[in-house]
Amino acid sequence: MTIFPGYLCSVSEQTYQSRIDTFDAIPATGKSEPEEQTMTRLLVVDDDIDLLELMTTFFGRYDIEIETASSGQELDRKLAESTFDIIILDIMLPGEDGISICRRMREQSSIPIIMLTAVSETTERVVGLELGADDYVTKPFEPRELLARVRAVLRRVTERTDSQACSSSSLQFRHWRLNVARRELRRPDQTLIPLSGGEFALLMTFLSRPGQLLSRDQLLDYTKGSAHEVFDRSIDVLVSRLRRKLETDPRRPEIIKTVRNMGYLFSPAVHRS
Repeated sequence: MTIFPGYLCSVSEQTYQSRIDTFDAIPATGKSEPEEQTMTRLLVVDDDIDLLELMTTFFGRYDIEIETASSGQELDRKLAESTFDIIILDIMLPGEDGISICRRMREQSSIPIIMLTAVSETTERVVGLELGADDYVTKPFEPRELLARVRAVLRRVTERTDSQACSSSSLQFRHWRLNVARRELRRPDQTLIPLSGGEFALLMTFLSRPGQLLSRDQLLDYTKGSAHEVFDRSIDVLVSRLRRKLETDPRRPEIIKTVRNMGYLFSPAVHRS
C-alpha cells in the first residue's frame, strides 16, 4: 500500500521519517476550539503500528488523548483498565476482526465506534452500521476528515444529550423508559437495552417528534449533521436496528412505522418526566 499527501493508510514502501514529514505538513487549524473543554480520550484499534504512531502524532496536536491497540485482545485489556470517549476500529484485524468486535461490544456497551475499512463498497458500510457502528471512514483517509467525524460523533453523544437532559430527565412510551442523561433505555420489564450513539440520536429525534412524519433527509439532518457524508441507507439501517430492539415483531412494526415513499413516523404517545 502507499501513502498519499495528507492522507493516511497502511504503508510499506515509504520510510517512517518521510511519512512524518508529510504528516507534519498538515496545519493544526483547529487545535484550540472553545468546545474542547476537556481532554477527549480516544482508543484506536489497528494492526498497522506505523499508522498508529502517525495517528497518535496527529490527534495529540488537537488535545485528544489517544491510546492504541493492535488486536481485539489488546482492546479488551485497554477497556478493562480505563474508559474512553470513542473508539476507532479497523475492520481487518488479525484474529478477531473488527466486525466481530463491534458486534460483541454493542451487546454490552454504547461507546461510540467509528469503523475503518479499506473497502469502499456500500455493502461493507451497511454491515458496519447494522452492527452498531456510529460512522465509518474508508482508507486512505484525510486525517482532518477523521478528526471532523470524531468530533461530530462526540457532539451527537454529548451536546444532544445535554440539551435534552435540561428539559426532561426521562421519556416514556408504551412502558418503555429512556433516561436521557444516562442514555439508558429500559424495556417494560426493566431490562437495560444498549444503544449506539446513532441509535440514541435517532430515538431522541423520534421521541421529540411523536406522530410527526419525518423524511429520510430530515432524519439525516437531525441525527448526522452537516459534518457527515450523506448516506441515505444509514437511516434505514438505524431504523432497522431500533425496530429489532423495540418492536415485538420488527417485520410488522407498531412503534416506528414506515410511510411508503415518504419516511417514518413514531406512533406512540411520549410522556416526559
